[in-house]
Amino acid sequence: MDEPTGNLDKKNGDNVLQMIRDLRQATGTTFVIATHDPNVASSADRSIRIVDGLVA
Repeated sequence: MDEPTGNLDKKNGDNVLQMIRDLRQATGTTFVIATHDPNVASSADRSIRIVDGLVA
């Protein structure tokens, strides 16, 4: 997903993140999310930062 909460207000952004968590738990699916939002990144189990094209 590319910025799945990018154009949403906080309430709806939180709802989307909760839906992703629920889907992950129910299906065991891994989701890859690209974001600049530290709040979205902090909701992940794991995050990988890319700086100047390199994994940081």
